[in-house]
Amino acid sequence: MTDPVRPAPVAGLDLGDDFGWALGVLLRSYRDRVQRALGDFPHGPRGYETMAEVLRGTRPSQLALANHLGIDRTVMTYLVDDLEREGLVERRPNPADRRQRQIVATERGRELIEAACARVVDAQNELLAGLPAEERTVLRRLLTKAAVATGDDVTDPCEVAEEA
Repeated sequence: MTDPVRPAPVAGLDLGDDFGWALGVLLRSYRDRVQRALGDFPHGPRGYETMAEVLRGTRPSQLALANHLGIDRTVMTYLVDDLEREGLVERRPNPADRRQRQIVATERGRELIEAACARVVDAQNELLAGLPAEERTVLRRLLTKAAVATGDDVTDPCEVAEEA
């Protein structure tokens, strides 16, 4: 006999097997923590992701940058204007296509993203504090492996800032 309030279990619906639920919980918590960590960064996480992509140097134009990040091109214009006003980026002629302007990080922009990367790593560690250090490392490695397998550009912005 089943409890009228609690339905009979269904295979695959165990909370421990609900990958989407787990990702959603982690993503919401990650977003909140990173928002706090980047509160003083121009445009918060969106500005941080834009700067990270600029430092990767793989997008030859402002339009390509906007398309990659899923930001409307007019919004991207204002965002880059603000980053430029803060002295974090410069618009330079693209040597490969004189009709385009490249967005290039300034030294101040590199310094700011390095400090922001440290705060993002702290937020990540806080999020995963319930796991032992070795499990955190394994989880990060597996998530990165799965993300790379999707074919999306997943270069770590913190690594880019350190290598520059």
